Amino acid sequence: MKKIIKPEQTYKILSNLTKANQAFEKQYLGKSLMRQPIHTVYGGAHLFKADTAKKMGKLAQKSLNDFAPDFVTFAHALALKGADTLPNNIRDIESLVGESMENGVTPSNFSSWLSWRVFDQVRKKLEREAIEDFRLDYEDGFGIRPDDEEDSVAIQGAEEVALGMKQGTLPPFIGIRIKPFNQDFVNRGTRTLEIFISTLIEKTGGTLPDNFVVTLPKVEIQEQVTALVEIFELIESNSKLNRGDLKMEIMIETTQSVFNSQGEVTARKIANAADSDNSGLKRCIGAHFGTYDYTASCDLIAAYQTMDNSVCDFARNVMKVAFGGSGIFLSDGATNIMPVSPHRGDSISNLQVRQNMESVHRAWRLSYQHIRHSLAQGFYQGWDLHPAQIPVRYAANAAFFLEQVQESTIRLRKFVEQASKATLSGDVFDDAATGQGLLNFFFRALNSGAIDPKDVENAGVNVKEVEAGSFRKIVEARRI
Repeated sequence: MKKIIKPEQTYKILSNLTKANQAFEKQYLGKSLMRQPIHTVYGGAHLFKADTAKKMGKLAQKSLNDFAPDFVTFAHALALKGADTLPNNIRDIESLVGESMENGVTPSNFSSWLSWRVFDQVRKKLEREAIEDFRLDYEDGFGIRPDDEEDSVAIQGAEEVALGMKQGTLPPFIGIRIKPFNQDFVNRGTRTLEIFISTLIEKTGGTLPDNFVVTLPKVEIQEQVTALVEIFELIESNSKLNRGDLKMEIMIETTQSVFNSQGEVTARKIANAADSDNSGLKRCIGAHFGTYDYTASCDLIAAYQTMDNSVCDFARNVMKVAFGGSGIFLSDGATNIMPVSPHRGDSISNLQVRQNMESVHRAWRLSYQHIRHSLAQGFYQGWDLHPAQIPVRYAANAAFFLEQVQESTIRLRKFVEQASKATLSGDVFDDAATGQGLLNFFFRALNSGAIDPKDVENAGVNVKEVEAGSFRKIVEARRI
């Protein structure tokens, strides 16, 4: 074949393209295979103790036992898919629950099966690991207090975290939210961060908890992130910490953090500012959407400051596109209607008991709807502010995946079998793309506690293969 282009003529073109491709790959690392918590519980730093996660877990279990003692009641409370076909009167509910406990529930009876599985997964998750992530809050959950008081609480919080490390009572993920780095609060935020970290590493001999992160709220400009990273570097260089030990997550909760004054998408630029020294360190690991500050910055009145408002959908969609393929975890915000009883005490009337139940169920249903809305938009993490919200978090995730698990199980098993018999030509690459999507489904479902390892094995794969995250590697292993 006669060549019309000489190699030396294309060398510069391809060399430039190689540099551009490499720069692109550094910015777009692909989906992270690290575990992502499905929620972050925010609590005032002044209230945190070493055993807070354990106590909150017990309170979450109590809320479920008090207001949904069986799967039928829970299904009705959340309006799960098919719940309208389940019995409503006490006698029939007790009969169905008793029969289910004795004989189990088959998937052929989808409404009962879904409700039963969701309830079962929630109970197991609350018993095993009720709190996945906790943030000691020195911002909105703490308020503006005298400097000496916040100093004292910064020391106290660090000491409790150190004690929790020693006792093994911390959740798998933990961190602190400092005050924003705007002109009003940057000094206070820096001071709290330094006091907390210095106290913590003094108590632990220079060790941070696993998956420790610092949350920077109300980010408006890139320079605020750059400043925090530079403070990280000062702390690390003047302590026993290694360079890169301190990680951060940013909060997208102002209009300026979505678009800047030049009309540019700001969210990714803000995150990139955390890694602008080209050292390869990845400081920014997450971006959290702040519903209520954001809606306030959009001039919405209180009645319309809701998780599912269309202005929030717009911001989340921008975040989804801006951070796509970056490996940065995205998190949605929280429902601010708490599932608490209006009537308290040991001598309340039957009417008040019923009103308590109705009040909690209304708040649960709202939270459930908000979480499902987030999940449908690809936000697999969100905030919880009260222990009674936690059962709903796990229920929404369980229902979201279990509604599709039977079909996905059949399809993934079929794809694995077919692809492992196929050659590397023909339509296998189309199959691999679809198979990868199904594998992603099981990755997320298992991560959230919505399904068990047995559900994964039913799909023709194992937990290690799902956690590895590559359908192509599964197919290649089968062929070998």
